[in-house]
Amino acid sequence: MPVVKIIELIGSSPDSWNDAVENAVKEAAKTVKNIKGVHVKRCTAKVKDNKIVEYRADVKIAFIVER
Repeated sequence: MPVVKIIELIGSSPDSWNDAVENAVKEAAKTVKNIKGVHVKRCTAKVKDNKIVEYRADVKIAFIVER
């Protein structure tokens, strides 16, 4: 029976929340193997001069632990 571990990350992007999520997964994949899912907990943004300058996504990434 596999064991699943969950880590929480915040991804960011100057373009969109979708890109922020993808950046978080891409960054996690550099050191984590067997990623099986992502849960988007919350989306926020940094605003400057009444304009969004950075999109942020707080995500949980699930992966299978190798034994």
